Amino acid sequence: MATLTAKKRNSLPSSAFAEPKSRKYPIYDKSHAQNAKARASQMEEKGRISASMKDRIDAKANKVLHRSKKK
Repeated sequence: MATLTAKKRNSLPSSAFAEPKSRKYPIYDKSHAQNAKARASQMEEKGRISASMKDRIDAKANKVLHRSKKK
């Protein structure tokens, strides 16, 4: 996975995150989208996020993953 520095993370638009209000789960590229899905699954299993939140994160990450397959 590509390194995401604090400077680069801060420069990303909110739309580059699966949770744009809190700027969590960056999904601006394929590797980060896959990682967001994995972390969301872990957080759901631990009870830190709801199933519906995990589904929203997965849906947004899937859009990025699907878009990267077309390239």
